[in-house]
Amino acid sequence: MSLVVTGATGQLGRHVVASLLAKGVPADQVVALGRDEERLAGLAALGVTTRKVDYADTAALAAAFEGADRVLLISGSEVGHRLPQHQNVIDAAQAAGVGLLAYTSIPHADTSGLALAAEHRATEEAILASGLPHTFLRNSWYLENYTDQLATYAEHGTVLGAAGDGQVSAATRADLAEAAAAALLLEQPKEVYELGGAAFSLKELAATLGEVLGKDVTYTDLPAAELTKVLVAAGLPEPFAATLADADLGLGRGELYVEPTDLAELLGRPATSLAEALRAAR
Repeated sequence: MSLVVTGATGQLGRHVVASLLAKGVPADQVVALGRDEERLAGLAALGVTTRKVDYADTAALAAAFEGADRVLLISGSEVGHRLPQHQNVIDAAQAAGVGLLAYTSIPHADTSGLALAAEHRATEEAILASGLPHTFLRNSWYLENYTDQLATYAEHGTVLGAAGDGQVSAATRADLAEAAAAALLLEQPKEVYELGGAAFSLKELAATLGEVLGKDVTYTDLPAAELTKVLVAAGLPEPFAATLADADLGLGRGELYVEPTDLAELLGRPATSLAEALRAAR
């Protein structure tokens, strides 16, 4: 079986390749695609086949998918430009007759009001229209969105957000990557997996941070417009800051909440908890 992982030089993709190898897939059956030559060299050192491929390069995609049995399309990172890039991948997979196209999407993509969900929803619709056998891996937030800010939380003693009491079913990249690898290897994966770990509110995030750091950490809930201003003042581009604030509003509406059952099913164990991830990050 030939398994192709697109976006393999990104943080999630590298974990997927490692997970496939850890699950006993022979290295010569894994094809890793990406744009970063240095990171591709690191993957090649693991014995997998690597190819420098950009989602905009239709000829390179066609060549990379030749003989592929299953393809994992990891969503592109260029928000606002992802749909045409994803369509190139879908078209190449369709032309190659791949047996399964898996796609990393967002929770409740077909109904979500998140600004970030629009391109995911359109991509899912394009995959459905292609007629390809598929599985949608609807990943909730990465726990790294929070653990990577540990030093900032420790310095300021507060978590800022616009999510109210909403809960997010965040999971580590490693867990979501392992789940993707598991789905690729199933004889008949489900068409949709809503993937996330045990849910928590940002107030509960602050409380858990306090326990891990050994100091008081509070949650400060702000209007979305004010949160956007704070993020811009911290150095984020305004469009990105506004997108993050919008995501917090969606979090507050429950749009990043999923039951942990699908992820646990693919992992064969409970997902890494918030407390475990924070302790590891510390």
